[in-house]
Amino acid sequence: MRYVSTRGQAPVLNFGDAMLTGLARDGGLYVPESVPQFSGDEIAALAGQPYEEVAYRVMKPFVSETFSEDELRGAIKRAYAGFGHAARAPMVQLAPNHFLLELFHGPTLAFKDFAMQVIGQLFQIELEKRDQKITIVGATSGDTGSAAIEAFRGLDNVDLFILFPHGRVSEVQRRQMTTPIEGNVHALAMDGDFDDCQGKLKDMFNDFTFRDEVGLAGVNSINFARVLAQIVYFFTAAVALGAPHRKISFTVPTGNFGDIFAGFLAKEMGLPIERLVIATNQNDILHRCLEAGDYTKRGVTPSISPSMDIEVSSNFERALFWAYGKDGAAIAALMDELKTNGSFTVSPNAIGALRAVYDSGAVGEGRTMEEIGDSLRETGELLCPHSAVGVNVAKQALQRDPATPMVTLATAHPAKFPDAVEEATGIRPPLPPRMADLFERDERVTRVPNDLAALEALIRERRRK
Repeated sequence: MRYVSTRGQAPVLNFGDAMLTGLARDGGLYVPESVPQFSGDEIAALAGQPYEEVAYRVMKPFVSETFSEDELRGAIKRAYAGFGHAARAPMVQLAPNHFLLELFHGPTLAFKDFAMQVIGQLFQIELEKRDQKITIVGATSGDTGSAAIEAFRGLDNVDLFILFPHGRVSEVQRRQMTTPIEGNVHALAMDGDFDDCQGKLKDMFNDFTFRDEVGLAGVNSINFARVLAQIVYFFTAAVALGAPHRKISFTVPTGNFGDIFAGFLAKEMGLPIERLVIATNQNDILHRCLEAGDYTKRGVTPSISPSMDIEVSSNFERALFWAYGKDGAAIAALMDELKTNGSFTVSPNAIGALRAVYDSGAVGEGRTMEEIGDSLRETGELLCPHSAVGVNVAKQALQRDPATPMVTLATAHPAKFPDAVEEATGIRPPLPPRMADLFERDERVTRVPNDLAALEALIRERRRK
């Protein structure tokens, strides 16, 4: 299996190199040159299998010769051993033909754990084989950072630096990043919003002198290994509801597009997905683009669903790559236009290709709060604000197609956003017992400016030689 850049000018790599490289040297994102195909019989054979077995079967064709069967199975087993539910990704029914996929039973209570725990294990195996040390820098709108720290804390071969927007994550999200005591992990509160953090991360990757000096690697959803691990729960959910013998639709609350792009790859692999529904909050650039074909930045407004407060949606580039017929030059031109002008227009053929796969919807703050309350009254389910956005958009989609089962991804535990949930319901969701002392732990965090030179100097100083 070979991996190519969405911008067409970077070296073609195998899975191991693509995983450790993260962002391609031409600024693009790595994607598989071809997508493995699953037959109906192979999909049907996943029914009733443990989550770890489905993960192995789905991931193995993508990692090819990089990991042996024993290495991959061992990594998957270790990755999910600390999850708080035997099913790993259980489903509950909300209404006729509407199901909630709970992706918050991992160690940091968010869907990012499904990928990050696997990546931590795979990185460790590959780095030990190569006798190599790396510096991982990540940018987070809340959940990626804590999931990465949980996955890489204490590892000898990795120094980890996580950028998060100062004052724009929930207190639980912040404390999950700032309370680990291991010396190889560093939480950096950066001035600005998530797009500023993500922009500085990309600038570091494009500074090739710095990149090579510190052995820079990335675990944001720019890293294809993240997307790969997320494909698995689309398969487990769909098979549980009757795939391949009937079609299933999914609604995904998303800002950076990695999670829903994993659903697209599952569809490309042969999973019978009818529609993939993009659910956004008031920062609705993805919804606006799908409706009008115009991707224009208007500025990010802080919300009660901060993990979706994003305008530069990195993984949308991967979706555009497919929509433009894998034309790397066209994608490079669009991304240059976005960087220069803050906008681009999707061609008629490409927007038609996107609309053939995706629907979308946007939910404002007031309706999100109402949905949290409505869901508790109607179903007994307590939703985080991101999951509430997804459920509300899914309800609209179900009205258009009530016959196809709809699965909404619940991306975080409500206890990660207790203030919003309490305001909406009067209930303050408690943290699980294993995290009950989170607010008593000492924090270790560095405030940093929105300045590339200052960030690079700090990383040079703090990484272990």
